[in-house]
Amino acid sequence: MVRSATPRKTALRDVAVLALEPIAPFELGVLCEVFGIDRSSQGLPVYDFAVCGIRPGRFRARGFDIVLEHGLDRLETADLVALPAYGGATGTTPISPRVRAALRAAHARGAMVMSVCSGAFALAAAGLLDGRRCTTHWFHAELFSQLYPKACLEPDVLYVEDDNIFTSAGTAAGIDLCLHIVREHQGSAVANAIARRMVVPPHRDGGQSQFVDMPMPACDDDAIQGLLEWMSAHLDEELSIDQLAARIHLSSRTFARRFRAATGTTPHHWLTGQRVLLAQHLLEETDEPIERVASRVGFGNAATLRHHFGQWRGTTPVAFRRAFRATG
Repeated sequence: MVRSATPRKTALRDVAVLALEPIAPFELGVLCEVFGIDRSSQGLPVYDFAVCGIRPGRFRARGFDIVLEHGLDRLETADLVALPAYGGATGTTPISPRVRAALRAAHARGAMVMSVCSGAFALAAAGLLDGRRCTTHWFHAELFSQLYPKACLEPDVLYVEDDNIFTSAGTAAGIDLCLHIVREHQGSAVANAIARRMVVPPHRDGGQSQFVDMPMPACDDDAIQGLLEWMSAHLDEELSIDQLAARIHLSSRTFARRFRAATGTTPHHWLTGQRVLLAQHLLEETDEPIERVASRVGFGNAATLRHHFGQWRGTTPVAFRRAFRATG
């Protein structure tokens, strides 16, 4: 799981998006929206942003053409090289040797390299994901594992970072990853301001599958799904494994096994994550004292809240509230 922390000292000024045919316009638009808009009127950073291809010229998207002004040489100066989704998820779209070499060179000189959705296929084709943790859209996970067995695929997370290589799941997770990178390098205030302009949640942890203000995605296990909904409404209560198991008439051992199969994590980890997310929401949207926030989310006291919030967010509740309110 990727955790937010204090801003990194490495630069995030120059962003190059590598478009591969046939490009997915929505995922391309996500990268353009986060990094390509001039928000200097809000006091926010302006990125040196470009969309490039194997060569300059006309480029086929899904249903229309775009004209690219830059070729692969544009990647040579970028602090972040980003790949949106493209048709390579079918496994039939070859990746040019020049593209593979350019991606490896960018990573070797210290640039961040990221993918949205099926863009991970291009990174894998370049050999950048061999032995590294990564993710892609769940729909493509089985094919991805077959084509690139050396990659350490984690198909049930939103985004993953390993050795300056960032990969994300579907479109919304691509937004989450972009905002995570901004947050890591330029702080919560910048990331939150961009999120507010985009009208999206300011932060979802990479290892999580939902945000407290979002509908809970369905899982295949109806009993576990119903329990998740109940748990989310009772975060302020003490919830033991035995109590949860009894609620859906299972033994504790069977419950733990089915919970992990349905959610990809343990009941304790899921509860802690939801409590941190709810605490984040209360810190962002209310003026309630930290002790009261801790009680409402089920951590009991401010010290326990600080402990878990620090582990999951890399900062204190007070610092998080101060950073978010700075953009209000």
